[in-house]
Amino acid sequence: MIGYLECSTGVSGDKFLGALIDAGFDLTALSDALTAAGLTDVVVDADRAPSGGIPATGITVAESAAPHRSWRDIRTLLEGAPLPGPARESALAALDALARAEAQVHGVPLEDVHFHEIGAADTIVDILGVALALHYFDIDQLVVSPIAVGSGTMETAHGTLPVPAPATAALLVDATVKAGPVPSELTTPTGAALVAALATSFGHMPPMTLRRVGCGRGSRDIGMPNICRFFLGEAPHIEPGYESVVVLETNLDHLTGEEIGLIADRMRGHGVLDVWLTPIYMKKGRPAVLLSVLVIAAEAPRLAEQIIGETGTLGVRVVPAERRTVLRDVAEIETTLGTAQFKVAYLPDGTRALRVESDTARRLSAVHGLPADMVSRMLESEAFVITGIQPMRQRPSSRTTNPSD
Repeated sequence: MIGYLECSTGVSGDKFLGALIDAGFDLTALSDALTAAGLTDVVVDADRAPSGGIPATGITVAESAAPHRSWRDIRTLLEGAPLPGPARESALAALDALARAEAQVHGVPLEDVHFHEIGAADTIVDILGVALALHYFDIDQLVVSPIAVGSGTMETAHGTLPVPAPATAALLVDATVKAGPVPSELTTPTGAALVAALATSFGHMPPMTLRRVGCGRGSRDIGMPNICRFFLGEAPHIEPGYESVVVLETNLDHLTGEEIGLIADRMRGHGVLDVWLTPIYMKKGRPAVLLSVLVIAAEAPRLAEQIIGETGTLGVRVVPAERRTVLRDVAEIETTLGTAQFKVAYLPDGTRALRVESDTARRLSAVHGLPADMVSRMLESEAFVITGIQPMRQRPSSRTTNPSD
C-alpha cells in the first residue's frame, strides 16, 4: 500500500497519529500494545472535532505518574514489548533519530538524553502508535509532502529558541521543507523524527487508487486548520508491458545553444530514460527550446529539482504518462567487420527483431571508413544469417496498404 502524508501546516506526532486513526487504525491496538509494554498507567483518547472548520481526530495522552525516561529506558521498553517485528523496527528507528538529534543540539551523550520536555509518555505513544498503524495498513511506500516548519521564535525550558527548533532542523536534513503559512512552530521534533525515519521519499502525491483519507488535528489554535492529512491507496494497476513514467518539461529562452546542449548531456548522465530538445516559439515570437526529460515516476521529484538547478528555469511541468515497452536483450555477435552489439526485441506478435547499437555502427564506421548507414545494414544482414532474427528495418509492415486507398 501507498501512504501520502500532507504536511501543509506542519507535522507533529499527535497529528500524524490522529490522521492514521481517522483513516481507520484501531486505537485499541495501541492501548493493548502499551499495556503489553508495561505502561498500564498511560491512557490514550481520541476525539473528532473541527480545526479551522475541518473535522479531524485529535489525541490526548494521560499518565498518572510521569517519570523522566532516558533514551535507553524507552528503547529497552520497546525492545521487550511483544510487537510485530516491522512495527518495532520502525518505532526504534524514529526513537533513535529523535534521541540523536536531541543529543547533538544539547551537546550531551546519547545515553543521557531525557524526554522530559516533550513528554515521555507522549513521545512513546506517538512513535509506537504511528509505527503500529503503518504496519496495520501494510505501507511499503510512504511519501511526505513538503513540510511546513513555521517561523519566528518559541519559548522553551531552554529559553527562547528559533523556529524550527534546533532538533527539528537537524532531523529534517535532506527532507523537503518550507516556512509555512503562520509564524509559529508547526513541526515538532517528534513529528520530524517520524518522517525522517519512516518516509521513503518527499514530494508530490504519487499516482494511486485512493482507498481512505484521514485527518489529524493538532492541539494549538494557529488561526487556520492545524492538521495533517493521510491518504491511503494502492498502486494503480498497470498491464504487463506498461510502466508509469513522467515527462518533465521546461521552456528555455535564456540560454545559448551550447549551454542547452551541455545541459541535455548532463541530464542523460542522471539516470533518465530519455532527453530530447524541440525548437519552439514563445510569447512575443521569441525562439526557444523545449527541454523534455522522460523519467520513471519515483524519480520525478529529484530530477525536477535537478533540471531547475542545471537550467535556472523558474518552473518545470510534470506530466504523468504511461509507456508500452517490449522485452529486449543485448546480443554480442562476431561479424566480418568486428564485434558488434545488437538490441534484440521480443515483439507483441511473438516474433523477435534486432537492431545494431548506434555506438557500434559509429565505431565500426570509423574503423572501416564506410558510411554509418551502410555499416548498420551490413552488420544486421550478417546477424540475420547467424541468428535467424530479422532486422527491425527489414521487417514487413503488419499492415498492407492498398494504393487505391
